Order: sequence, then structure tokens, then C-alpha cells
Amino acid sequence: MPDLLIVERAAEIVLNEARAMGASYADLRSVRISTETVRLANGQPDQIDRGRSAGFAVRVLADGAWGFASAPDLNEKTASALLKEAVAIAKASARLNAVPVSLAAMKSVQGQYTTPFQVNPFEVPLQDKIDFLRELDSALRANTAINETETFMEFRREEKWFYSTEGAAIIQTILHSGAGMVAAARRSRREAGERSFPTSGGQHVAGGYEVIANFGMREAAPRISEEAVLLLDAPVLPAQETTLILSGDLVSLQIHESIGHPLELDRVFGSERNFSGTSFATPEQRGALQYAAPIVTVYSDPSAPGGLGSYGYDDEGIPARRAALIEKGVLVDYLSSRETASRIGRDSTGAMRAESWGDLPLVRMTNINLEPGSGTLEELIAETDQGVTIETPAAWSIDDRRENFQLGGEVAWEIRGGKRGQIYKGAVYSGNTVTFWNNCDRIGGPAEYRIWGTPNCGKGQPGQNMRTGQGASPARFRNVRVGENA
Repeated sequence: MPDLLIVERAAEIVLNEARAMGASYADLRSVRISTETVRLANGQPDQIDRGRSAGFAVRVLADGAWGFASAPDLNEKTASALLKEAVAIAKASARLNAVPVSLAAMKSVQGQYTTPFQVNPFEVPLQDKIDFLRELDSALRANTAINETETFMEFRREEKWFYSTEGAAIIQTILHSGAGMVAAARRSRREAGERSFPTSGGQHVAGGYEVIANFGMREAAPRISEEAVLLLDAPVLPAQETTLILSGDLVSLQIHESIGHPLELDRVFGSERNFSGTSFATPEQRGALQYAAPIVTVYSDPSAPGGLGSYGYDDEGIPARRAALIEKGVLVDYLSSRETASRIGRDSTGAMRAESWGDLPLVRMTNINLEPGSGTLEELIAETDQGVTIETPAAWSIDDRRENFQLGGEVAWEIRGGKRGQIYKGAVYSGNTVTFWNNCDRIGGPAEYRIWGTPNCGKGQPGQNMRTGQGASPARFRNVRVGENA
């Protein structure tokens, strides 16, 4: 851990010298990241990786433009040098800046935040982790038709110090834990049935080692194995327009792709145009666009416990808070930074984050949560006379404006008379974002509500992978194209 006195002294130099160099604003962010991955393939260790990264960054606003510089070695001399570099970059950028940057107001904040946890995963013996993963592997292989397995755990701890010329002084420790398993029945490279749990890529949440037991992986192993075997010879989901029920983790993916990304305000203003596109949800539609059915309320909430997008303060020092994005179906706000919020005359929603110490903060998803309704997945199925239910994300594609998409799951079942029938592979569906969300007529309740973690959301040039969450229950949608060529 960087010595607190060294961090404070470096911040003091940056904040005291910034204005003399011509900066109207400056901040210093020091970060240390620890990671661990333990992965077994077919019951044998495949990847055991531990990593550490530490450094700091200086960000300034000078002549109405941003400047940024970072380095791995934190000391007084480097702090002063990075400040000079950041100011020089800002002044050079200002020559090309058509509109000077302005920032939404914020209160001076001093505080600390630590992810609540019981057991530090970095203190759990490696052998204990391997033994647990081997238990899962054995449970999957109890079905003798399963011939490929993967079990894994992943942990990340981020320690952050943030200081700004506006009086911010913040210390945070954010802890993430994740795990998952995959069972496959394979005859050849092309002939295979595969199922994942708790979701594809595993579930990741904010918390300690104790959360792994809450995922229910031991209990799910027999079902996951059986479904993988059934998928080996299952037919492909026929093309049709029907009622669609999505599992909570697929609703999470739908939120991520068709609500989270299009409501990133920097993207709305065109900052991602060259990389991953823009957004149809432009600012003049705020308060007017019927984005979804009236039963749909979606909010950003980095203060929610347990989410992969949970924290105490963003990387501009904005305190975490719940902010409605879609209220009773109507677009009401965006994920924003101080700069982007100022452009629409609103306060920042506290969504400015960087992947690491060497990255410039960007507007990123936090926990983007769909307000739950009532009932379980099985109750939604029982209430549906005819349709299809799809579970577990497997594929996704969406256009540059986030309007038209095709998503897919690992498995589908027909619904007939309120019961599951034929199992299918090739479980894809498609739609238009606004039409699809306006056709949502049922949302499951709190009993199956989860904040599903996405540990690898890409954005930016150079690219950054951010860790986000999407709170969701199972949900039902009418008149959806599913199946081949959906």
C-alpha cells in the first residue's frame, strides 16, 4: 500500500501548484489493484494467476480543456512532473477545443468507503479454493455424459485515494468476488451441448469469499449437467413471433446493451462514434420519449449493496446515489459526469470511472437496475399459455445507435399451457430497443432479483474494461421474433 503520507504529500504538491501553472481545476488519483484467478479445466489446474498494479494519475482543466498524465512511481518529484505534463497537454488541447469544458457543481467531499465483507478472499488458502472447485467438477461429472468441465474463481481488490482542488479527500477499498462453472457434453467440435452457472462467465459481486457459497453452484450442478446433455441432441428453436420470457441474467444483458450503453451521456454526445457508436436517446427526448412500458422503471444505483458497480464515490469524487434513468417507461436522465451533466443543465449522476490508475475516467455504467415486480420465473411461465423462455446469455449484437439488436441464450424451452415443453438450442431473439421494452408486460419479483455482474464491459480508445452491474428479475415480453434468422 502506498504510504498515506506520501500520497497526501503528492496531492498537496499537485493541488497547491496547479493554479500557479494555469489550471482552473486539478485532481490526483492513486490506485493499487490486486487480482487472483483460479481456474480448473476438467478437474485440473489450468490457470492460477495473481497480479498487482499500482500507480497514480493527475488530471487538470486548463484553458477550458482536459490534460491527463500518469506514472507507476508515486513521489513528490513525479507528482510535480506529471502536473506539468498534464497542464501542457490541456493547453495544447485547448487550441482545438471549440467549446470550453464546464463542470456541474459539486460539494466538497471528504470520506471513506469499504465494500462490506466477512472473509478476505486473498487470505483464503489456495488449496481451499482448488478443493472447492474440484468438488464442483465432481458434481458436474456425476453425469457420465459430461466430458468437458470448467470451474473457476476470480477476485479483485482496488484501493483508491482521491484529492481535488475543490476539497475532495476520499479513500476507498472495493472488493469483488466471482465464480462459475461450465458443463459440456461433446461428440465433436460442432456437436456439443453446454450449460453455464450461475451465468455465462460466472457471477461477480461486491463482497468477500463468503459470497461464493450464496451462488448455489453445488445444488445446481445436477440440473446444469442434465441440460447440457439434453442440448446435445436438441432441435434448433424454430423461427416465430411469440411471447418471450427471459431469465434474470438475460434481462441483465438486455439492460446492459439496450439501456445502459445508450444512456451513457458522453456516448450520446458522440465521444464513442469512432469506436462503438452513438445513441438514439438524444437529450431533447428526455422527459418525452416513451422508452418502455409504464411498468418499467430503471435507475442507476452505485450505492446498492453487492453490485459489481457499487462504490462510495466515483472517480470525480461524486458520492454514490440512486438516480432514475427511466421512470414509468419515460426517459428522465442519463449516466453522466460533471462535464456531460453540465451540458444538459443537470447534476452528475456519479458515473465517471477509470479501469486503472493509468486510464482517464470515462462515463461508465454503475449498477443499472430494473425495479422488480412480483412473482418467480416459474410463475411467469405458469401464467403464459404459449411462448418461449430463454436462459443464460450466449451471444449479443446491437447496432451503432443501440436501436436494433439480436441476443441469444444457451437454452430455450417452448411454453405450452403454462408449462415447459420441448428444449431447444439456437436460442436467439431480436428486436428494436424501444419497441421491445414497450412490449414488456410482466416483471418478476424480489425473490429472484439479482444484481448480475459484468466484469468486462469495453469502452474507450485506448480501450478500458469496466466492471458493471445490472439488477434484474425474470421478465416477459410480447410479440418478439425468436429462433433461426430472428
